[in-house]
Amino acid sequence: MIIIIMVTIMSTTIAISERTRNEIREFGAKGETYDDILERLLKSAKDRQLQELLMDERDTVPVSDALKKAKKRWQK
Repeated sequence: MIIIIMVTIMSTTIAISERTRNEIREFGAKGETYDDILERLLKSAKDRQLQELLMDERDTVPVSDALKKAKKRWQK
């Protein structure tokens, strides 16, 4: 009995400059496809965005100030 499984992966073509292609290539390791490289770079970019969001100190209050405010509020 022979079982044949066929998987079709959709792909597309994007136009990029030769300079951009060469820069993408610099991020790759031997045997990696452009798709592999771009997926890795996108994951890294998403991880960095999340890190920046989580570490953003704008609109924050120091813990000591928050504790003072809470103590005043609960002592009434």
